[in-house]
Amino acid sequence: MLNKFIRKYPRVSRWFSAERLHAPRRFSAEQFSRLHRWFSARRFPRIPRGQPGLAHFNVIRHRARLGLAGQGQRFAAAGAAALVIMAALLANVAEQRSDEGGGAYSAYEETSDPLADREAAADRADRADRGGEGKAKAAEPEESPKPDKKKKKKKRKADWVHPMPNSTTTSCYGMRWGKLHAGVDLAAPHGTKIRAVGAGTVVNAGWVFSGYGISVVIDHGNGYLTHYAHASEAKVSVGEKVKPGDVIALEGSTGNSTGPHLHFEVHDGMWNQIEPVSWLRDRGVKIGGC
Repeated sequence: MLNKFIRKYPRVSRWFSAERLHAPRRFSAEQFSRLHRWFSARRFPRIPRGQPGLAHFNVIRHRARLGLAGQGQRFAAAGAAALVIMAALLANVAEQRSDEGGGAYSAYEETSDPLADREAAADRADRADRGGEGKAKAAEPEESPKPDKKKKKKKRKADWVHPMPNSTTTSCYGMRWGKLHAGVDLAAPHGTKIRAVGAGTVVNAGWVFSGYGISVVIDHGNGYLTHYAHASEAKVSVGEKVKPGDVIALEGSTGNSTGPHLHFEVHDGMWNQIEPVSWLRDRGVKIGGC
């Protein structure tokens, strides 16, 4: 029993001889006597001397247990105290490390360079812009609006136009019935609009010349004049400025006329009539039938 106790608590072996610690075995009578004397003289009150028996051994064992129990309590208290001290030391070390880290951070903040901080902020903003651009590129590109083919460019107004579009040529410039027919006749329904062939100033309008009925004469300012005769009504007056295509009269059959038509003449100087069809052709206006 005592051998098992010694194996379980080897530190208690200091109370015994070195022989007991390293080679525990059954006690001989001599060894038991030595143990009895040791306990009797040093650890416990005096017990009866003599050859020990079983009762004496039980007393010694009981007293040994009581003594060892007290020593165990002291060992436990010492261990608990050591643990408390170690925990306090560890907490102190952790606090010191935390303080050192905070101080280093504060020192870094105090010694940081404002210029470097601004450069770092600009670099972060630049990276963010590049990331936004990457995303923008990843998205589908917007299609540019296609030009509307239906919208046609406005055509520049011509300097010279046909005097009565959609009309029919009934007589050309030349000799007719023994005398000169000094213009071209264009037939259309009564009241068809007659237009100025070019820009100019109205110099005559109304019943002006014998045999021509109601007529309009326009001076184009370059030595040429145009004459529009046999109209049913004049729409302009003398001195009025006109542009190519302006309505100047309505087609009729006044004067020496056999039916509604426009008698159109070109004068190179007043009453110096010239061939009107070729003159208009030279200016990009075509009159068919001649």
